[in-house]
Amino acid sequence: MFDIHAAEFWDPTKVDAELRRVYDICAGCRRCVGLCPSFKVMFDRIDADAVDGDVAKLPAADVEEVVHLCYQCKLCYNHCPYTPPHRWQVDFPRLMLRARAADARQNGVSFQNRLLGNTERVGKLGSLTAPLSNWANELAVHRAFVQAVAGIHRDRNLPKFHRETFTRWFTRRHRASRPGAADAPGAARSGEAAIPRVALFATCSVQYNQPAVGRAAVRVLERHGVDVALPEQRCCGMPYLDGGAMDQARALIRDNVKSLAAAARDGREIVALGPTCTYMLKREYPWLDGSEDARLVASCTRDVFEFLARLRAEGRLDTNFVKPAGAIAYHVPCHLRAQNIGTKSAEVLRAIPGADVTVIEKCSAVDGTWGFKKEYYELSLKVAQPLFDAIGATGAPRTATDCPLAALQIAQGTGVTPSHPIQILAEAYGLETD
Repeated sequence: MFDIHAAEFWDPTKVDAELRRVYDICAGCRRCVGLCPSFKVMFDRIDADAVDGDVAKLPAADVEEVVHLCYQCKLCYNHCPYTPPHRWQVDFPRLMLRARAADARQNGVSFQNRLLGNTERVGKLGSLTAPLSNWANELAVHRAFVQAVAGIHRDRNLPKFHRETFTRWFTRRHRASRPGAADAPGAARSGEAAIPRVALFATCSVQYNQPAVGRAAVRVLERHGVDVALPEQRCCGMPYLDGGAMDQARALIRDNVKSLAAAARDGREIVALGPTCTYMLKREYPWLDGSEDARLVASCTRDVFEFLARLRAEGRLDTNFVKPAGAIAYHVPCHLRAQNIGTKSAEVLRAIPGADVTVIEKCSAVDGTWGFKKEYYELSLKVAQPLFDAIGATGAPRTATDCPLAALQIAQGTGVTPSHPIQILAEAYGLETD
């Protein structure tokens, strides 16, 4: 059903038949009715008098509308009682990806999706021209032009670019020496545990827009005696998948699999700083690449707080904090919830003296590139309103989220710019965070 090498995967007739099969199952269940606009619209269209519950009568435009409303939060997969190995084999998120990919192969990838999917090109150009790029993105005339040409809503707040990328900082800082560099990799003195070694997957957001998050992560990991390496890496591929650009996404994935698998074979855990990238490496790489190396990468990948929570469980988390944390409204990103690993960030933050962490499990509805598009910008804010309300209800002076796009949405809806939890942890240790 989801074998990308099979001809039927790309066959529009087969795709339509599978969409209608799954829609029919969903219509009989309706467990996901409140999750996202895809399900609400699907059920509204199926219940229309002209259709009256018969999915075979559903107009092609309505079938397609449901596909485009999916923003790949992945939460419906966890809610669904019919996922594999159930005989009905329902995997709604991957079916939506399949439908987009098949349409893109038949009709081409739109300019909007090519632009939004190519985060590397946008990031390199934005960082190279910073701070001019940031100034231009604040100009109404420029934003109107971007909306007209690229379809990015003129009111959507955009991430800032930094002239010094995270890789440039990491290379400059680590050129001279690293903690543990005098020892052989993974070597330990007699009676001591081996030095933990990780390969950091920084993410495009950290690379170009939030290098401070990467710097905080490196400093926190090094405080715990972790040897941190930064292998060659590219975009995880999810932005291209959002627009159905499967070939472009798989090219990026192949490059990442090659370098990350080499790091894993060298004894390093792969630690990612963004939940979407972590999800991609763990769940989608084995499917989209299919190689033994991709499965190795998936098995060795951890979210940064998944890694730190394990240190805490083993009694190895440094608790010598110098600054209390106070009240924090912590938003759990959908792509962390979809990994079924619990709320590791909140667990670790609660180790800080004075930390009062309120966990909020509400969708930010900006996932990937969807919330940037002019067609869905206002809907994304509407869907995210319960998140904004929940943050305001806590009265907490500080908001945190692991997801950079959720942070943009929260800032847009509340006027408060969230921190990444790793920045809060670094501050509590008294480490540099700029």
